[in-house]
Amino acid sequence: MIAYLSESKVNKSSVFVCYGKIKTDQIKGYSYVILEEKHYNKEEIRLLKKQNKHVVAYISLGEVNSNATHFNLLKDNILGKNNNWNSHYLDLSKDKTVIVLSRLIKKCLDKGFDGMFLDNIDNFTTFGPQKNQKKELLSLLKKIRQANPDAFFIQNAGFELIYDTSLYINAVLFESVFTNYQFSTKKYQLREQKETDIYLNKLKTVTEKYNLPVLLVEYADNQELYKNVQQKINNLNVSYFIGSIDLQGIPSFSNSKK
Repeated sequence: MIAYLSESKVNKSSVFVCYGKIKTDQIKGYSYVILEEKHYNKEEIRLLKKQNKHVVAYISLGEVNSNATHFNLLKDNILGKNNNWNSHYLDLSKDKTVIVLSRLIKKCLDKGFDGMFLDNIDNFTTFGPQKNQKKELLSLLKKIRQANPDAFFIQNAGFELIYDTSLYINAVLFESVFTNYQFSTKKYQLREQKETDIYLNKLKTVTEKYNLPVLLVEYADNQELYKNVQQKINNLNVSYFIGSIDLQGIPSFSNSKK
């Protein structure tokens, strides 16, 4: 097992992720904050930026949820459905898809966010549902970066693509390195150590080869599992967040800063 990812020390519990509405006074002192744009106005975002280092908005580059405000704009540009999340795979070969996503990003940045959390990048890897659209993804990332040279972009997973995407991003987030939520049984559990070790080697490559910050998001539903995961992560110099699978609030077993 890898005992560290980098020599530099970090504020370990310095990531906050929530897709529900949280009061701004509950989000203070984090290095990375990931939120849904629709829940916050410009004044709240301004306050959040004073209280935290990087405050970014969520967007999926691979899928659109049926409840998303832009679903009707893209419902004719989808390739299939992700039943786990009631979302639909986007066709990035369509000009309209690229235009809508670019406009959404501009809206978030104009509202005051520092950048974007780019979700579902894994979809475009070898075994992903959109593996044939890697070229389209990279074209979109290039377009987004050129339009927003100073924005802070966090890529979600997609390790296989980092050789190409590292030109356009500022950090990489990985979910479920230590935990393995089962959608079929709705069970929270630890991942097998041999699987975790594979992930840890990938994370080390990101920090050493690409010199990118690595963030972790893990999932737990009780204090015992939370503490167990926290102890494992504390062996690494890496920022993390531990929450419930829907990421809709601060869990009762508490991810709040102490």
